[in-house]
Formats: sequence, C-alpha cells, structure tokens
Amino acid sequence: MGTKADPEMVERHRAYLAALARLQLAARPWLAPRLDASDLVQQVMLNAHEARAEFRGDTPGELVAWLRKILNHALANRIRHETQARRDIGAERSLEVDLEASSCRLDAWLAADQTSPSERAQKHERATTLAAAVDALPDDQRAVVLLKHCQGLTLAEIAAQTDRTPAAVAGLLRRGLARLRELLGEGNTP
Repeated sequence: MGTKADPEMVERHRAYLAALARLQLAARPWLAPRLDASDLVQQVMLNAHEARAEFRGDTPGELVAWLRKILNHALANRIRHETQARRDIGAERSLEVDLEASSCRLDAWLAADQTSPSERAQKHERATTLAAAVDALPDDQRAVVLLKHCQGLTLAEIAAQTDRTPAAVAGLLRRGLARLRELLGEGNTP
C-alpha cells in the first residue's frame, strides 16, 4: 500500500513548504509585497487536497516531491499572474531548478549519506522537524538563517539584501542558530 496524500500527511509538510516558499520569495524581492509565503503554502495545500486522488507515490519522499511540484506550479502561476507575461518555459524550468536546489540545501543541513529506507524516513522526519523549527523563528532571524544556510549567501550579501550591517546580520544569525538549537534540543542540531 502506497503513501496516501491524505490531509494529515500533507499537513505534516506545511513548515517544510513554507521554508521553501520563503527561499523562493527571497530570491524574488519584487514579488514580496504582492505574495506572502503563507499564502503560497495555503494555495499548495488547497491544490494538494483537490488533487490528492492523482498522487501515485509509495514513499514519503515521493509525497514531498509531489508537494514541491505543486509549489513550483503555484509559484509559477502567481509570477505569471503578477507579471502578466506570456508563458516562459525557461523561467518555469528555472523555478524548478531553484526550488530543487533550495530543497537540496535545506536537506543538506541534515546528515550525510543515508541509504536504507528507515534512514531515509528518519532524514525526512528530521527535515520536517527542522523546517518547523525554522518556521518558529522570528521573521528577521528566519530570513537571515535561510539566506545563509539555504541560499549560501555571505554575510555581506545578506547585509546588502536586507539593508543591515554585516555585524547586525551576524548577530541575527547567531541568535537564530542559538534559538534553533533550543527548539531542536542540543542532541538534534543539524
């Protein structure tokens, strides 16, 4: 019996999707005044609920990939709506690549090479837990942590993007990571 895309299973990934949505919106600051990550995630949840009968996966990883695909489509549709531009296949492929890269960087916070099904399930569970912890951070700390650890930006790049000094960014990053350690418990730090 395969993994079901029932509302409870989908809901478990809300924080993970929110983290990915924030990363995508951070890369498109012109869209931020028009679209909030929580609105985008809510649209993904609605789309997933409506299309749950179409899900044919067998694993939690396939469910996550399916949800990322829905997120990609929702973001592409919103960008298309906001820009009222013709369909640009290159831009949509770029969105898919960006989303996959963001997902990989978020997953890379977690432990290395795990191959057994139980290890993959544990890794996925840790990714979900980490995403929920990141989601619980204050907005400014969350933004800095995601820009640093998921987008790989330097402190100077983050400072320029957020209109803060590098020292202020370093302080936010330090407090954000300390709060993550508290939320995850010392033994569960990524």
